[in-house]
Amino acid sequence: MPSPDTPTNGTANDKPGLTIDIVSDVMCPWCFIGQKNLEAAMKLAPEVPVEIRWRPYQLDPTLPPEGKDRKQYLEEKFGGGERAREIYQRVEEAGKASGIDFQFERIAVSPNTLDAHRLIRWAGGISPETQDRLVRRLFELYFTEGANIADHDVLTAAAGEAGMDAAIVRDLLSRDDDRESVTAEIAQAQQMGVTGVPFFVFAGKYGVPGAQPPQVLANAMRQISAEMKEEADFTAEPQDSSKDGE
Repeated sequence: MPSPDTPTNGTANDKPGLTIDIVSDVMCPWCFIGQKNLEAAMKLAPEVPVEIRWRPYQLDPTLPPEGKDRKQYLEEKFGGGERAREIYQRVEEAGKASGIDFQFERIAVSPNTLDAHRLIRWAGGISPETQDRLVRRLFELYFTEGANIADHDVLTAAAGEAGMDAAIVRDLLSRDDDRESVTAEIAQAQQMGVTGVPFFVFAGKYGVPGAQPPQVLANAMRQISAEMKEEADFTAEPQDSSKDGE
């Protein structure tokens, strides 16, 4: 498959835009909210061309490949179902503000998302639109339909819906392709100081943590894009090539 570093907005013939690397995990509800907020931010700042690249992160890499019973997982993580309900009530409220109708009660399995991240990597190598469709679909499958996104059948079906070749995806998932690459990228994010997701990296150097409101993201897009333009204009200024005596 093509390189996973293909930007998720624009085409190869477009002028370079503002790159936004989104470090996220598809089992993270705040990442779904962050994705929705970024979409809203892009509508608030349509004058800023962006190139989006999804980067992997695992909230819990210790989960077994097949996942774990959701009720058991939440009790172990939060020390009881009541505490989990309190936390997810706040998430539900934030989700509604972003246009997401979370259906946490439908989730039966807390998944290991390594294979989902491998799939997202392959999708990014095919086309920007493919990766966007896939990431959005994985969020929807898990948080609104309760699907187990560790299940290869679920991932293969999602790939097909996103426009990928389902037969190729099924074969790749059955092997170890890109496992090391994905885990290495997650380790790199941790070395950079990413301890929670979503985490937005603008222009490869400005980090914005958390599911920030659309206006905050839009303001960051405008400010950083303006700085990039100033830098580009400065380097493009013609130098004085006159010689002494001429």
